[in-house]
Amino acid sequence: MFKKVLIANRGEIAMRVIRTCRALGIRTVAIHSQVDAGALHVRFADEAVCVGPADASRSYLNIPAIIAAAEVTNADAVHPGYGFLSENAHFAEVCRRCHLTFIGPSPASMRAWGDKVSARRNAVAHGLPLLPGTGVLGDADEAIARAREVGFPVILKASGGGGGRGMRVVRDEDELARAFCLAQGEAEKSFSNPDVYLERFIERPRHIEFQVVADAHGGVWTLGERECSLQRRHQKVMEEAPSPVIDDVQRAALCERIRVAIGATGYTTVGTLEFLMDEGGELYFMEMNTRIQVEHPVTEAVTGVDLVEQQLLAAAGEKVQLPDTRPWRFRGHAIECRINAEDPKTFAPWPGLITEYHPPGGGGVRVDSGVYGGWRVPACYDSLIAKVITYGQNRAEALAKMRCALDEFIIGGIRTNIPLHQALLREPDVLEGRLSTRTIEELVKKGF
Repeated sequence: MFKKVLIANRGEIAMRVIRTCRALGIRTVAIHSQVDAGALHVRFADEAVCVGPADASRSYLNIPAIIAAAEVTNADAVHPGYGFLSENAHFAEVCRRCHLTFIGPSPASMRAWGDKVSARRNAVAHGLPLLPGTGVLGDADEAIARAREVGFPVILKASGGGGGRGMRVVRDEDELARAFCLAQGEAEKSFSNPDVYLERFIERPRHIEFQVVADAHGGVWTLGERECSLQRRHQKVMEEAPSPVIDDVQRAALCERIRVAIGATGYTTVGTLEFLMDEGGELYFMEMNTRIQVEHPVTEAVTGVDLVEQQLLAAAGEKVQLPDTRPWRFRGHAIECRINAEDPKTFAPWPGLITEYHPPGGGGVRVDSGVYGGWRVPACYDSLIAKVITYGQNRAEALAKMRCALDEFIIGGIRTNIPLHQALLREPDVLEGRLSTRTIEELVKKGF
C-alpha cells in the first residue's frame, strides 16, 4: 500500500480522500491555490503545498506544479478526485513517467471508455444496449445526412467531455447546421476537442448509472445502480440508490453484461456507466465516467463498501476483497442532496463568507463537506460546498430523514440551494419516484 498520497483536488472530495487515507494509515499531501490556503482539506492533510493563484488553470490544472509538489513531498501516488484532472489521460501518463501511481485507470483505459465515441464502440462490441447514433461527425452536411437516418429529434454531444457542455437538442434539419457549429465551438472551448457526434433524443428520460469496481487480478464487481434523474441543465441535484424503477431481474441482467464488458477491456479501479431509460423502461448506455463520482456515498450507504478504499487498493495492485455477489444485494435505501452556494430561485452562484455553520446529525445522516464557519467560499470554483446523505431501511424512511436533516442544516452568510431541496421533497412526483431529467425544469415552469 502507498505511504503518502497527494490529493490533486479541493473541497469535499479532498476531505473525503483524506478520511479514507487516514483510516488506512496513509499520509496525505494537499495542494491548494492561494485563495484556498485556509481551506479545510489544507488544515487536515499531513502536508500542504501551494501550486498557484486562484485561477484553476494556473493551480488545480497546473500539471507541472502538481508533479513538483508530489516530488518535493516524496508522495508515491496521486488521487485526482473528480473534475479538474481526474479524467485527463495526459496527466495520468505524466504521473507514470514521473514514477507516481495515478489512482485511477490506465491512460489507455481512460481514452477507451472516457471518450464518448470510443465508449460507444466498446458498448456495441460487448453487448450493452445503445441508442441509435453516430461516430464523430466531419461537418454539418454529414450531420444532417446521419440525422435523417437516426430520426429527429436528435442530440449533438461533445465526444471528449460532459456536464452539458457541447450539447444541443435539434428537432429538425433547419436548425441542425447552426447547432452543429455551436456544439463544435463549445466542445473546443471546454475540452480542447471539437469532435461531436449525435444520437436519438429521448424527451423525458430517467438517468440511471451503474457502479463498477475492478482490480488488476481480473476481479470485476457491479455494485448496482443510482437514480440521478433530478437534474438542472445537465447537472445532478439529488441522487439515490437503488433506483425506484429497477427490479431485481433487470438489475441482474444489466449488471452481468456490464461486468463482462468491463472485464473484457481490462479496465481497473472504480468507474460508473451511465444509462438513459426511455418512457418504456428500456435502458441505453450513454457514457462512462472513469473516476469516483460526486454521488458515490449513496452506493457506499447501501452496500457497505468504501469506494475510495477500493480505488486505493486497486491502484496499489492489491486484490480487492469484495464478496462475489451477482447481482449486488442492497441493504436499505440512501439519498444524497448536493448543497450548492447559489441562490435557490435564480441558481446564480453565491460566494461569500460563511458566518454560521451547523451540519445535521443523528442516525443514518452523513455530511461530506469542505467548508466551515468563518470560511469564505471563493467565486472561482464549482459552487458545491457539501453533500447530505441519509440512509433508511426503505425509501420512505430515507426521505423522512433527509427532510429532518435539511431542516437542521444551518449555513449563514451566504445563500444555498437547501430551500430547493426542501421544496423537491414536498413534490408528489418526487416522493412517489416519478422522475425524469426534466422534472425540475417542468416544476420551475409551473412556478415551483
